[in-house]
Amino acid sequence: MTPLRALERIARNPDSVEKEDLVLILRENSKEFNEKLFKTADEIRERYVGNEVHVRALIEFSNYCRKNCLYCGLRRSNRELKRYRMTPQEIIRRAEISAKMGARTIVLQSGEDLYYTKEILSDIIRKIKKFDVAVTLSVGERTYEEYEAWKMAGADRFLMRHETANKELYRKLHPDTPFEERVKCLHWLKKLGYEVGAGNIVGLPGQTVEDLADDLLFVKELDADMVGIGPFIPHPQTPLRNEKGGDFLTSLKMIALARILIPDTNIPATTAMGTIHPNGRQIALKCGANVIMPVMTPSPYRPLYQLYPGKICVSESDTKCIPCVFHMIRALGREVGKSYGSRKKVTISSSTSCS
Repeated sequence: MTPLRALERIARNPDSVEKEDLVLILRENSKEFNEKLFKTADEIRERYVGNEVHVRALIEFSNYCRKNCLYCGLRRSNRELKRYRMTPQEIIRRAEISAKMGARTIVLQSGEDLYYTKEILSDIIRKIKKFDVAVTLSVGERTYEEYEAWKMAGADRFLMRHETANKELYRKLHPDTPFEERVKCLHWLKKLGYEVGAGNIVGLPGQTVEDLADDLLFVKELDADMVGIGPFIPHPQTPLRNEKGGDFLTSLKMIALARILIPDTNIPATTAMGTIHPNGRQIALKCGANVIMPVMTPSPYRPLYQLYPGKICVSESDTKCIPCVFHMIRALGREVGKSYGSRKKVTISSSTSCS
């Protein structure tokens, strides 16, 4: 089997994918092949989710975290990070501003901060829903009862990247909880009716091409409604400070393959892609992505949400990002999404071309 034959087969029938196909495709790095891969992903994106790019305003409301993940700048052992928590009133006001500027989804993201209880977040969600927006949560591993309460309050989606499907690598990078706990939470969220987002980090120390293939198979088996993929960027206040970061091309290929394997899913052009390449988000939108998440975290908190260093846009006006991404989308010849951008599951035909 050649990489091209593998690509053609899974593009025609994503359910036929085997791990060996993905390994072949990820290892093949000729310019001609990669251009074909990206073109195929873009064609599938247009066919199944159209030309709209959904804009989801990201409010990073707390940088406290109870976890000590080795790669993350928010880890609890980082004593050099100035911590903050936004008040419920600040969060709701920022959501209202974002909605008035045209965002159709509000993403509430934080470290794993138990200060925000079931009741506090439920109240915030109910008030934000009055702005006629979808609400996405990204607050990590919590109890089934909390997830259930937030769904009843009106939350629509939940993002929780699985980071890596290699259990041993996951254990090394996440000293607090095992991989099985993350998977359990993802299945709870599915059961409760959330649109569920997973995804992985590309370029983690010790990660192999086979691991990346397993990450793609994981999100396909989960039937993830959203797939977030981005490169590893070493943070200077973590144990992995001296490790090599993930590369842009491999991250782009993972985005393209995620689109081919789950044609109707939602895939963001992540901020991390824009951080390691000046046009990273624009390129990702041409290779299968259909979502962008402008950072609407207000000053003075904006620079303090440091998952990784060098994040783009943190020094700009805290309301500039939505107009900026609207311009970016239109400059690419795409349309700004007018709906909530929920996943619309479609029957995947076996006639998807690989031209």
